[in-house]
Amino acid sequence: MIRIVIADDHTLVREGLKKILECAGNICVVGEAIDGSETIVQARRDDCDLLLLDMSMPGKNGVELIRQVTETAPKLPILVLTMHEEGQYAVRAIRAGARGYLTKDCAGTQLLGAIQKVAAGRPYISMAVAEQLAIDAMPATTNLPHKQLSNREYEVFTMLVNGCSITDIADVLHLSVKTISTHKTRILLKMSLHSLADLVQYAVAHRLVALMKT
Repeated sequence: MIRIVIADDHTLVREGLKKILECAGNICVVGEAIDGSETIVQARRDDCDLLLLDMSMPGKNGVELIRQVTETAPKLPILVLTMHEEGQYAVRAIRAGARGYLTKDCAGTQLLGAIQKVAAGRPYISMAVAEQLAIDAMPATTNLPHKQLSNREYEVFTMLVNGCSITDIADVLHLSVKTISTHKTRILLKMSLHSLADLVQYAVAHRLVALMKT
């Protein structure tokens, strides 16, 4: 039996996931978390075999949350289940300690297989992510500007290019508007860009932002 903690701030998502997992027969949900702080607490459980983690939750979130969970419970496998496309966070999530990365639009067909694989100690990542990890491990010939960003700066960058305002980002990350503005300034400096429009253009060109559907 694979014992799982689900960390997601949306009740409907958690309930939907529990229904899917019940059908597997050998998976049971032993705990739930609705924010980053609860996730850290649940990660300390002795009866948990895998953490199914959404990267976008109130309080502690994203890559930093993965890093904190890994430090708190280094033997606990983490499978990220998120709305963020692979190009946005997957490589950073794996580097921070996650064993697998799955987008929510693929969960219906791939979730159970991903859980089985990660719980067995094997990684669950796409070929594209594996290729990017391999490329990053090679001697660099070019250093793309966005790779110079810290995890927090990259998180702010991703939210900016996806249309979030500075106030929205401050609310989600529980930081001050001034702090987010400072991050934006540093992002522009590090990437040698001059405006939000430049950031969006860069993100689209490098497939770091989901294109808007009409």
